[in-house]
Amino acid sequence: MSDIIQLLPDAVANQIAAGEVVQRPASAVKELVENAIDAGADKINLIVRDAGKTLIQVIDNGSGMSVTDARLCFERHATSKIRKAEDLFAIQTMGFRGEAMASIAAIAHVELKTKRAEDELGTIVEIEGSRIIDQHPEALPNGTSISVKNLFYNIPARRNFLKSNSVEMRHIIDEFQRIALANPELFFTLHSDGNEIFHLPKETLKQRIVHLFGNNYNQKLVPVEEDTTIISINGFIGKPEFAKKTRGEQFFFVNKRFVKDPYLHHAVMNAYEDLLPADSFPLYVLFIDIDPSKIDINVHPTKTEIKYEDEKSIYAILRSTLKRSLGKYNIAPSLDFNQETSFNGFITQKPLDEIKVPAIEFNPNFNPFDTEKEPKSSGLSSYSSVLEKKSGIPQNWDTLYQITEKEHAEQLPLHQSHDDDFSQKEVAVVSKQHQFFQLHKLYIATQIHSGLILIDQQAAHERILFEQFREHLHTNQGLSQQSLFPQTIDLSVSDFNIVEELLPDLQSLGFQLRPFGKTTYIVDGIPADLGNVNEKLIIEQVLEDYKNYDSAVKLNKRESLAKSLAKNAAIKAGTSLDQDAMVELFDRLFACELPNISLQGKPVLITITLQEFAEKFNKL
Repeated sequence: MSDIIQLLPDAVANQIAAGEVVQRPASAVKELVENAIDAGADKINLIVRDAGKTLIQVIDNGSGMSVTDARLCFERHATSKIRKAEDLFAIQTMGFRGEAMASIAAIAHVELKTKRAEDELGTIVEIEGSRIIDQHPEALPNGTSISVKNLFYNIPARRNFLKSNSVEMRHIIDEFQRIALANPELFFTLHSDGNEIFHLPKETLKQRIVHLFGNNYNQKLVPVEEDTTIISINGFIGKPEFAKKTRGEQFFFVNKRFVKDPYLHHAVMNAYEDLLPADSFPLYVLFIDIDPSKIDINVHPTKTEIKYEDEKSIYAILRSTLKRSLGKYNIAPSLDFNQETSFNGFITQKPLDEIKVPAIEFNPNFNPFDTEKEPKSSGLSSYSSVLEKKSGIPQNWDTLYQITEKEHAEQLPLHQSHDDDFSQKEVAVVSKQHQFFQLHKLYIATQIHSGLILIDQQAAHERILFEQFREHLHTNQGLSQQSLFPQTIDLSVSDFNIVEELLPDLQSLGFQLRPFGKTTYIVDGIPADLGNVNEKLIIEQVLEDYKNYDSAVKLNKRESLAKSLAKNAAIKAGTSLDQDAMVELFDRLFACELPNISLQGKPVLITITLQEFAEKFNKL
């Protein structure tokens, strides 16, 4: 029997390696920009076309490469970063594995232009699918320009798995932002399809954060700084009131390398204990400097995971440092009774001769027990009507339990199946002939022929709005409510691009938005069904949900948008409803296509039969 084990050709081996190293265009962007930083560049330009599918180009003014290095850099495990195994535990550069360039060259058309300052001529190398097509000298500026064209051209299956241009561009912006945050002392630009997305001059870290995420972040930041014998920590964290419901603005850098670390994230969340609303995530941009020999970064090809020699100490130091920063800048509320000037500015000092004794007037003929002269529109009756409006409980609540024989005779029998389906006629009978009650501002209760029905008011309203918004997206007939004072919303570049992508659908729903500058939208109107809501807040919440809809239930883009808007616009648990509001909610719910199921797949309503009541009271 012949031997069956054989060495793979280099081209195949490179394609296999590329599967781990280059997962999408953003992966290639990360590797190329990090190489430019390792080359000592202080000016880096990133140019992409069609979200990197057609072109990724990185131009730097770094050290450049010799003729030999220009060709050798595309070989597997060819690197200038390490020489022996011990160097893995003293790495100060971004790259070191020697796989990225070979992997990219295996799945794209690559053109490399490079020149060192001491050389008269530079070198151009052209590669297609790991095969060198051309190499020749040419007059070039100092530094390196590398162009990656037609990514995954020879792996159509991988190319077909790429998302839309807007989604892939978001991933590129994410990688660009991480590198730009880690290197505020470097100049960066990002151009996409001919438009300049970022222009970042050399600046401080705080300025870099503001340039990347928006001017409004200037007031959100709390500085962090700590130096110990184990680690040094510096950076910024966000004030608790600006925390968001979803992740996306959390950045850890260990020795200037971006890492994803759930353990350290837990330390941050622990420091915010009792300061954050439930399920909220604060902004943080934190840099940890540590002896390279105390960590292992050779864990994964993407180099975003790190093993620590003493992770418990790092956890404790990080947690205490952030707690101290939050306390130092008075984030946690406190009272200082030792400061005599605590109330300065609230008490106005006046000369004694200007102080007047307050006069008190009263009616000596007033008799609180004299009800005959009291007008019909007295304060008591007015208060009762206000109470009835606020609580939804009418004054004659005790008579609601009296059901006459005539009412029984007029009622149609209300039958329901096991899945609680009701006919429109039966719904009309309930809404017209019965009173509704609100239980703990959470549920709506009303009597039916066979017992009692309970409705989750928030889940019901979410279902109503979802089906309504979905219909508006289908018909493009969403009604708009004009804003008396148009609101201005400042967004990050990434969020601005998402709004631009969603703009046709948002307009179908009734939003009236117009761009104002590179990262700002003006809101002239919102869907009429939203009522009095904070325009800025509702749009920010929809954006946060949309950015994470891929990881949720697999809905299409429009259904995801309708679901997010319904969830954020619906009445919340704890909202008081009057009688008219409860009747309207009941009628609109049973006009829905799926009135019984919430957007989370849970019941919207339940019924309790008379038989179940009898069983509870041991009457059977």
